Amino acid sequence: MEELVKAEQAMPVQTSKPTKLSRNLQYIKKNYILYLLIAPAVILTIIFKYIPIYGATIAFKDFSPIRGITGSEWVGFKHFTSFLSSPNFMEILMNTIKLSSFELLIGFPIPIILALMLNQLRKSSVKKNVQLALYAPHFISVVVVSGMVFLFLSPVGPINAMLSTFLDKPISFMSDPDYFRTIYIWSGVWQGAGWASIVYVAALANVDPQLHEAATLDGASLLQRIWHIDLPTLKPVMAVLFILAAGGIMGIGFEKAYLLQTPMNSPSSEIIATYVYKRGLLAGDYSFATAVGVFNAVVNVILLGVVNQVVKKLNEGEGLV
Repeated sequence: MEELVKAEQAMPVQTSKPTKLSRNLQYIKKNYILYLLIAPAVILTIIFKYIPIYGATIAFKDFSPIRGITGSEWVGFKHFTSFLSSPNFMEILMNTIKLSSFELLIGFPIPIILALMLNQLRKSSVKKNVQLALYAPHFISVVVVSGMVFLFLSPVGPINAMLSTFLDKPISFMSDPDYFRTIYIWSGVWQGAGWASIVYVAALANVDPQLHEAATLDGASLLQRIWHIDLPTLKPVMAVLFILAAGGIMGIGFEKAYLLQTPMNSPSSEIIATYVYKRGLLAGDYSFATAVGVFNAVVNVILLGVVNQVVKKLNEGEGLV
């Protein structure tokens, strides 16, 4: 009997394995300071990004401010059908896609080129002055930039003054739909390319200088060193930023398009964002405008998923998610 008691006491005590929930709670308790730091951002995101999603239900209702969201009549996909069957649907959709696509194709590689050029400047004082000149336009208001565009491209502006020696009459740049996309895209490149290059300049700072020295000793030219050393370093950053930019291809900024829009160039400048503003806030058709906005958001999500998968296949499985 004593031997049996001793054997039972010698047996190891079976302890229950902690669950995943308990492990997570222990981790949160251990690192609660980190969670307190991100708590304000999470709370603000929930308040201003997730809770307002409920208001999107008015896209499926005949919304009345008097009856409110819950009291308005449910009409299903009536407003979506109305938008998709409207005579100007394709014009607005194609204007949005063309403007965003051209802005992406032209504006995306320029910050990379600027970063590669800045990386070749060895004199720090010159590099700082060049960076200051490139970053400065970013801090100019969109309203001011739009005013500058109207001023410089007016029939009596400096651009037409320079072209007067070659042309019989001034060009109405802001009244001609054919010039709108060019003006919009290149004014955006001038304003944002320098600021967008900061990320790539920071990534290039991680390149080991000994790699360039070794490549130079092996006889590699400048372009060869950029192609085989600098660009592979930028590749992961380029992939993520391209996915984010392509995912927002339908979310082109409203302010600049609206500020540069005139009755004469509206065939090229009328995009989904300006159309929603006019139908929603100016005309008071809140349900229809919300339906257009929901349609725009759905297309954005689909594009984000498609572009992410394409980039993952081209980038050895590395994408946004």
